[in-house]
Amino acid sequence: MATDSTKSFKFKELDEEGMGTLEAISAAPNFNRWMYETISKNFEGNVLEIGSGIGNISSEFIKDGRNIFLTDIRQNYCNYLRREFGKNEHVLGIGEMDIVHPEFDTIFADKLGTFDGIFALNVVEHIKEDQLAIINCKKLLKPGGRMVILVPAYQMLYNQFDVALEHYKRYNRKELKALFDGADMKITRSQYFNFAGILGWVVSGSILKKEVIPTGQMKLYNALVPIFRIVDKVLGNNIGLSVIVEGVKES
Repeated sequence: MATDSTKSFKFKELDEEGMGTLEAISAAPNFNRWMYETISKNFEGNVLEIGSGIGNISSEFIKDGRNIFLTDIRQNYCNYLRREFGKNEHVLGIGEMDIVHPEFDTIFADKLGTFDGIFALNVVEHIKEDQLAIINCKKLLKPGGRMVILVPAYQMLYNQFDVALEHYKRYNRKELKALFDGADMKITRSQYFNFAGILGWVVSGSILKKEVIPTGQMKLYNALVPIFRIVDKVLGNNIGLSVIVEGVKES
């Protein structure tokens, strides 16, 4: 599933800030579990993850014995994933994938229409051609298949973290839903996620101008996740650091 040297994502080849952020989040198992349960609750069958990174969410699928195909645009992440998960019976495969590659339909022809579910967490904000990304993700689904996309919320929160991680933008619920509408996906759910994370994001990224989420901050946050989950429920998932939209491919 390798692509050629043409990359359509905006990214740094070595991705030091991205790796640092993923490693910090890996130290927060309660947060990863919360995100996994939120995005995967309606998935069935074989699932494809776009932008698996170092497998923080992939590992939750594997723990629960759910079949998953892992992808990333970076070869170093794919190599990491192969070392960590390549021999697991629930891992359907691991490969490089650029979801806005100009020859997407040809390069990934064997994957089109083959998955029951697909998700991308904190990926689409890296892609200038975000509408094309959603359209191509839809092509990977079977009829009746389900797609879940999570992206950073609210452009007013754009700060040093976003710059270091090479985000084109942040989204509100209306904007993300518009991408699903543009791909002719039936929207079945839209919500915000992780209200409590807004404070840490602003303090570390806007005030302190950090480029990587501090591991110590993430560990403290992790300990408080049971409380933060309740906060999101009380707020009705109507405000949060991230926004999630889920949709179904009808045909």
